[in-house]
Amino acid sequence: MKTDPKTNHLLPQAGGYRLWPVPNSWRVGVTEPAGAGAGKQGFPAREFPHTERHLQCVWFDAALRPGALKTEQGDEIIVEHPGQWNLEDGPDFLDATLRVGPGQRRITGDVELHVHPLDWQRHGHARNPVYARVIAHVTYFSGALPAATLPSGAVQVSLKDALAANPFFSFESLDLTAYPYAAREPATPCTHVLKTLGPDRVAELLETAGEERLRVKAARMANAFPSKGTDQILYEEIMTALGYKNNRAPFRYLAEQFPLETLRQASGGDILKAYALLMGVAGLLPAQTPARWDVETRLFVRQLWDQWWKYQAAWSARALRRKNWKLSGLRPPNHPQRRLMLAAILFISERELTRRLTALKTDSPDDAFTSMMAMLQPETDTYWQRRLTFSGKAQAVPVALMGEGRASAIVLNVLVPFLAALGKRGVMSPAFLRRLPPEEDNQIIRQTAHNLLGRDHNPALYRSGLRQQGLIHIFHEFCLTDRSRCKDCALLKWLVKEPIN
Repeated sequence: MKTDPKTNHLLPQAGGYRLWPVPNSWRVGVTEPAGAGAGKQGFPAREFPHTERHLQCVWFDAALRPGALKTEQGDEIIVEHPGQWNLEDGPDFLDATLRVGPGQRRITGDVELHVHPLDWQRHGHARNPVYARVIAHVTYFSGALPAATLPSGAVQVSLKDALAANPFFSFESLDLTAYPYAAREPATPCTHVLKTLGPDRVAELLETAGEERLRVKAARMANAFPSKGTDQILYEEIMTALGYKNNRAPFRYLAEQFPLETLRQASGGDILKAYALLMGVAGLLPAQTPARWDVETRLFVRQLWDQWWKYQAAWSARALRRKNWKLSGLRPPNHPQRRLMLAAILFISERELTRRLTALKTDSPDDAFTSMMAMLQPETDTYWQRRLTFSGKAQAVPVALMGEGRASAIVLNVLVPFLAALGKRGVMSPAFLRRLPPEEDNQIIRQTAHNLLGRDHNPALYRSGLRQQGLIHIFHEFCLTDRSRCKDCALLKWLVKEPIN
């Protein structure tokens, strides 16, 4: 990977660690605007580092879809029904129902989503009769196509401005796996192909895919450095990861609305004060201290209010509410109230986290991982050291603010790509990547392993962090977006075509 000689940041370019030739289909999520060259290098375009899959989730989910939508001509649109998510060929959603304009005329038909308006023509939809029933062309960026290029009466809608008006929305917070994807046969075509290979070749495929996933993550961070700064990006990424899958959006909102530099200045380097401010802006500071709470807890909450009340008026307009958080069904150790204490410790300290990370030597992967895990699991005496909830009793033994599995996931998904984005080339070397610690097992890893390797595969094949990342990459880039039940899968076509010698 090349780096900018002035900033030492990662420069977008192809190349790097390759165990197996990477098919162009690795980059199916890359969208290249007209006249731009970012997509040619295998990196997400700077202006929109996401995929059509993200837009499909937004359109499908009423909780994410903006309520104030307008056509490119300014007519109001009411979505009565977004349509059925199409898992086969053709438009993204079938049989949608919309109301358009002052008279709220009702139209029914299909909906197609793209990142750019011109993608309609680039993808050849204008000449494809399957798209003749499209009533709405929904894109992220604005820009009206000539009416003659779309089916008669089709409206054109852009999402960018409407999504930007919602301060709680973030593409990074979307859980793409929560939305429908094609059912798989007991043995997929990929399984039949990969069974002809030895385990070493399968491992190479997974590692190559894993490296590509980490490289794209690093590129996304590097692209954001000039506008936000390295410390802020690390803050946002770790905060989002602290939310796990249930509270990613509010954690990221908190990091964006209460930037790291503001937090540092307001807290004056005091961890307890920083925690009080985070809790206040998060809307998670208890308004009352019930008598059933013990003395230590009531005193602790009082200390937090002694700090927060001075800032409450200034920050109340941007503060979250408890309803913005998913608090039911959480394991007590994962509650945002505990995780915010960890955030305060990580980012309000004498030694800034970014400097500590960049000081790591990567020639010894195991030592580097041990150091990163130690950074994420600091031994600090706080109220939460022996507490799970405000209302519960003190624990007999200390309870970590973050478990091993979650810490490993942040090392893998945040710290390693962050270091690569900063220009620490050693973290993308084969020796380093092959020693990446595994993260917590999850449904994506299990499902993709089943899809690729069959029911009776050996899980030991992907008990490394890099290979797990490979499974996740393949899931998001191929399994999740395939509508042909494997028949037209780009990965399958590449596996069949690629010589295995």
